[in-house]
Amino acid sequence: MAEFNLKIYATDKVIYDGKCTSLVLPSTDGEYAILHNHESVLVALAMGEIRFIENDEKKTFFTGAGFCYFNNNDAVVFVDTAELPEEIDERRAREAKERAEERLRQKQSKHDFYTSQAALSRAMSRMQEAARHKRGI
Repeated sequence: MAEFNLKIYATDKVIYDGKCTSLVLPSTDGEYAILHNHESVLVALAMGEIRFIENDEKKTFFTGAGFCYFNNNDAVVFVDTAELPEEIDERRAREAKERAEERLRQKQSKHDFYTSQAALSRAMSRMQEAARHKRGI
């Protein structure tokens, strides 16, 4: 299968810089797949799992929101956070979930409510990703 260039940047580091044969992204309206010679596109990314194949090996990263730009067989992904599934600290994610749930039970401004909802969503997604990785899915 034909390869294309892929670079994945998080706010604090370069996560990946190499070649791949396919890329699956968690877009805001479902999963979005890219192969060699795909048309130019800008994709808004939701929190979720970025999967790609490098040298017949499947790689996965759990990422926060961001975007991907694909043009002339170069994919550049910018996300706010990224980690390997095995790097997810389940205890920390569970504690973050509990803190977010407690904040949601308290009376707060709309802004604080939405911030708490986002924190809860992140924590639950990280917990699900860690559990999925443990089961080998």
